[in-house]
Amino acid sequence: MDRNTIIGLVLIFAIFIGFSIFNQPSKEEIERQKFVRDSIAMVKQKQDSLLKTKIAEAEKEAAEEILPDTTTSEQNVQANLDRLGAFALAAQGSPEVFIIENDFLKIRLSNVGGKIINVELKDYQTFDSLPLVLFNNDDLVFGYTFFANSRRINTNNLYFQPYFRGETIQTNQNLTVSGGDSLQFALRLYANLPDGTLDESRYIENLYTIYGDDHMIGYQLNMVGMNKVIDTGTGFIDLTWNTEMRRQEQSLDNERSESTIYWKFDKESVDYLSERKDATESLKLPVKWVSFKTRFFVATLIAEANFTNAEIKTLTDPSKTDSHYLKTMSALVAIPFGNAPDQSFDMNFYFGPNKYKTLKQYKLDLQRQIPLGWSFFLMAWINIYAVIPVFDWLGGYGLNYGIVILILTILLKIVLLPIAYKTYKSSAKMRVLKPEIEEISKKFPKPEDALKKQQATMALYKKAGVNPMAGCVPMLLQFPILLAMFRFFPSSIELRQQAFLWAHDLSSYDSIVDLPFNIPFYGAHVSLFTLLMTISTIIYTKINNDMMGSSTNQMPGMKTMMYIMPVMFLGIFNNFASGLSYYYFLANIFTFAQMYLIRMTIDEDKIHQQIQLNKTKPVKKSKFQEKLEELTRQRQQQISGSKKKQK
Repeated sequence: MDRNTIIGLVLIFAIFIGFSIFNQPSKEEIERQKFVRDSIAMVKQKQDSLLKTKIAEAEKEAAEEILPDTTTSEQNVQANLDRLGAFALAAQGSPEVFIIENDFLKIRLSNVGGKIINVELKDYQTFDSLPLVLFNNDDLVFGYTFFANSRRINTNNLYFQPYFRGETIQTNQNLTVSGGDSLQFALRLYANLPDGTLDESRYIENLYTIYGDDHMIGYQLNMVGMNKVIDTGTGFIDLTWNTEMRRQEQSLDNERSESTIYWKFDKESVDYLSERKDATESLKLPVKWVSFKTRFFVATLIAEANFTNAEIKTLTDPSKTDSHYLKTMSALVAIPFGNAPDQSFDMNFYFGPNKYKTLKQYKLDLQRQIPLGWSFFLMAWINIYAVIPVFDWLGGYGLNYGIVILILTILLKIVLLPIAYKTYKSSAKMRVLKPEIEEISKKFPKPEDALKKQQATMALYKKAGVNPMAGCVPMLLQFPILLAMFRFFPSSIELRQQAFLWAHDLSSYDSIVDLPFNIPFYGAHVSLFTLLMTISTIIYTKINNDMMGSSTNQMPGMKTMMYIMPVMFLGIFNNFASGLSYYYFLANIFTFAQMYLIRMTIDEDKIHQQIQLNKTKPVKKSKFQEKLEELTRQRQQQISGSKKKQK
């Protein structure tokens, strides 16, 4: 980065700052805005307080829900009738688990609550070679809450009856489906008559449709005859979904900082809760889907229509000692209920990888959960339309992903070669003009002559036909690509558990030495790829400064900063994905090669001759410059005429 490039960047930032100052609101406007913010904050605080109370009550009820009795004594039957009314018989039974497998998933369903209690992704393992389970039955709440005959009913701990092809199946029977086939499995919660006998004409059914080659599972809530059971006037029923997501990756801190709840309003963009702290949100608009996301995997509940509203929360419980505990996530969604004898609410579950092509095929914006730089459109476009297609194309040949990153880096450098050439040529022109610029500096050594020195320098540039910003613009064009890579590699599931050289997992940090202590802002290990990246960046900085010669001496503070930045990156990247550090290291190496190849093709003597030739030519003025000079001349004539009249 030469001096003129730095000046160009400073000017750009100065324009933004000046624009901000110019548009700064008045004192009255600031006070008015403060009043509005305070009012909104007070309302939000009250809403949050009510929300926390509601969620706490729901969780407390789920936690304190009395487990159903397995005995059938008359005393227990009467107690259940008093407590559960129309669902008293559902308080009795024996827990059973049913296993259904397809090509990608192994799903366990329980007759207690009629819910999915365990999901295993068959194609993946955890960092410590265990089966990859998104959540399990020890920490799951999934149940509907409503009032029936003025009794509060929660289905989470009530016994459902299994139905498969119209028959009850045995617990130890495993069901499988593959390819283009599918199967349906139902769990029904029957109501009972006032005399305590089963009423098969009134039930709540959880109907699951499992497809052979899909991560998406159909889920339908069917309510038959419930208009005679659920209290009249009920507009919706609450579905509580609360689980502890499981740790899958090597770095627990990194995975926690990338795990949260995402959601999508109907016909709106995707949003999410804070990833780095506990958070709660009340979603007042119709919600299309709610997703419990970890770094590379998601569990998503999707409505075919919309949920009426939702309340969501994330929590990291410090009391959890389980090494595989990641984060607690909960959602309370409202499902519309009408007063019809038979009604259904269609939903889907997605259990699977947070992979762009897989999620995009559902056309639900689920891929927006992958942090590809959505906040800056250029980053997202570069990743979506360039990096991901090339990455998938190269990966399709079965190459090691370390080789894929190598080829990707070469392709990017080839694409950026014209920009690099233009940047280097601009630097060459500045080096040729350096002696004359130094002469101008000697001619105007005093600080008060800074404006004259600047005018003389700009006049020299203009006369020589050199644009000092020419080296800045190409660099700005490359900047979005650097940022896009920064977002792509840590979020690419293709790199997960892919070994290359000494790195056993390109999606996690590589460690050649594990330290017995933790270094602040660095960590307790040494990443070799990060070390190589830092060293190569320092070497590049040194070569670049030497090529620019003494021009950087005019800004010694900036020169020092250019060496400090790589050292800062050493601490930042030490815990990042090794694939990212490896890419930046390769980029530096190819930049060295590119620099010397370009240097061989550029003759600075010819550039010097061309500049001298440009000086002999008349400087062509733009129409804007001519117009500006004409206005200045007219203004001076007006001032001169005004002075003569005053005399």
